[in-house]
Order: sequence, then structure tokens, then C-alpha cells
Amino acid sequence: MSDRIILHCDLNNFFASVSLLLNPTLYNLPVAVCGDKEKRHGIVLAKNEIAKSYGVKTAEAIFEAQAKCPDLVILPPDMEKYREYSEAAKKIYSRYTDMTEPFGIDECWLDVTGSTLLFGDGEIIANRIRRDMKRELGLTVSVGVSFNKIFAKLGSDMKKPDAVTVITRENFGEKVWPLPVSDLLFVGKKSYERLKSSGIYTIGDLTHCSDSMLNRLLGKNGIQLKQYALGEDNSPVERLDSVHIPKSVGRSVTEGKDFTDCAEVWRTFLSLSEEISDSLRQYGLYAGGIQVHIRTSSLAVKEFSRSLKNPTDSSLIIAQKGMDLFKENFNFNQPLRSVGIRAINLKNTDTAVQQDIFGDFEKQKRLEQIESSVYEIRRKFGGDSIKRGGTF
Repeated sequence: MSDRIILHCDLNNFFASVSLLLNPTLYNLPVAVCGDKEKRHGIVLAKNEIAKSYGVKTAEAIFEAQAKCPDLVILPPDMEKYREYSEAAKKIYSRYTDMTEPFGIDECWLDVTGSTLLFGDGEIIANRIRRDMKRELGLTVSVGVSFNKIFAKLGSDMKKPDAVTVITRENFGEKVWPLPVSDLLFVGKKSYERLKSSGIYTIGDLTHCSDSMLNRLLGKNGIQLKQYALGEDNSPVERLDSVHIPKSVGRSVTEGKDFTDCAEVWRTFLSLSEEISDSLRQYGLYAGGIQVHIRTSSLAVKEFSRSLKNPTDSSLIIAQKGMDLFKENFNFNQPLRSVGIRAINLKNTDTAVQQDIFGDFEKQKRLEQIESSVYEIRRKFGGDSIKRGGTF
């Protein structure tokens, strides 16, 4: 059986590129799209190639970027336009295959295995996409071509901007293994530090590790990373119309000022839990556990979690359980910059649930029924049609 042909398309400097299309007089200047300093999201979200040449980096503070590039032009994000261009890019991809899987607003995987008789091999299709994107949208795209999703993603990262990189079964050892292990998809900061502390610096180093060693370092994820390094990724490209069932549903918020007492956190948890509850009902899921996420004013991050005896989709119960967990683990010895709450251990509503005979299960079910009616009203008449008094 012949290999699949997978493309990974990454729109170059997407936010900055779209913003420059809207502000063409800035084309030859260093430009960065940045969050709102007044709302304390004052970081670089994207930059153009000129700003990049000054050393400006994504996710650094605005003042750090301006220290490197005093003439840096700061633009606010325009999410509506970014979504518009993202959808236009997907329409271009759809000319070549209906098997397209988004990976964020500016990246997509394409399975073009069945398209080669019409359009040519993977490299030809990648170059056709580059041409269409530049001519019709004024954007450039880097494309990785390979026999699996992991290597296609690596390929799109290897040459930027406006380039095509082909990684085959015959050359992946030469092209992929010398790369830093941090370049491999799903190697996060913590995983990278653990691997580096054990002398694993490159993707090739992973292939020489025993499964027992990687399991000790990173659990089953370590063994999975080794399989990726060996080219053993068989994950399919999901169609755009596929329904993706989430593994967890969460929301978080950074307000304009720090959280300083439990009342502020409670109001926020109530509001966030309304959105979580609506999402759970949309997918037909119950929360089997709750996780609370906080970031202190000193930027320390802490998370706490707990299983629920009776899984639920009730926003009030999710908020209450989250608040209980918060109070048990934090006493406001310092202000909080952000808070979040997440429904975890999700269960299908059709799954039989062991009831807690010592709890008030019937009261919970009545509350869930009331909230289900509220959800249907919102779905029919809009999200603002009915609100809980505590969230105004």
C-alpha cells in the first residue's frame, strides 16, 4: 500500500500579514500586532518579517519589542478580518481536497492522497496552493509535504516564508533527526526540559531511547514522541465537517484589574460556568470533575482538580464546586491576575452514572432540568435572552 500524501499549510505571519493588507502604507515598515496594554494583554501577537529582523518575538512584552525596534508600528488585532481571511484560505484548500483539518486559525492539514491524478503530486499541489494564496488573497503560505501529519507540520516550519519542504520516507532521517527535539509537535516546555536533562537534545536522540526510559520521563507520551520521531504517525486528517468531541471544556479570564476577594472570583466563575454548561449540553456531555486554574500577580500558575461524585452539566453546580476547590487551596495571600475553571473527566449523557446515595441527587437533577430549559431558550432566542441574576 502506498504512503499517504499529507500537506501542512501555515499562513506566514498571519495576523501581521492581514493587518498589512488593511494598512498597505505600512508595508515597508516594522509592524507588530499586539494585545491591549490597558487590558493587560500587552504582548506581541504577530510581527512582519521586517520586525522579525530586529529580533522582535511573538509573546514578548510590547516594551521589550520596542526596545529592540524603536520605530516599531503597533497595530491592534482585528479578529473579524482574520477569521474572514482564514475562511477564504480554507476555500482555496477545498479545491484540492475535502479532507482538511484546521490547526488554529492560520494552519491546516490536507490529505491530498486522492487528488494526485487530477492535480499532480504533493509538491505540485503545494506550489499551486502557494500561487493561489498569493494571487487571490495577497498572503504567503509555507507548506510541508510528507507521509504523515507530524512530519508535514515539521516541514512547514523548516522554510519560511513562502516555501515548500518535502519530507519523504527515504529522507526523513537526514532532514528530521538533526532538528532540536523541541521542534517536534507536542513537545512542550516541561517535556523539553525533562528530555534535555537526560541528554536528549535532538529528534534523532529520541529514536535511540528505550521505551522504559521515556515512560519514566514522560509516561506514555514519551513513547508516543519516539514513535513520531520514527515516522510512525497514522493519525487521520479530519474533515472540516467532522464533529470533534472535546476532552475537557474550560474558560478563563484576565480582567482589567487584579482579583482581590472571593466575591469577585465567584461572579467570574458563575459567568464562565454558564458558557461551559452550554458547551457541555451542545456535545451531550457531563462533567465528571472540576479543575480550577489561577495565575497570581507574580505570574505563578497553580491548578487544582477534583472528581465529582455525581457528574453534571449544571452551571451553578460547576461554579459551586469550583469555588469550593478554590477556597480550599487559595487564601488570597496575594492578588490574582487571572482565574479559570474547567469541566474535566467528561462523560456522555447516555453513560450510566453511579448515583451518590448520600448526596442530594434528585435536587441536582431538578436543577439540571431547569438549566436545560434555559439553554433551549438561549439557543432559540440568543445568548442574552435570559441570564442568571448573579452574572449581570
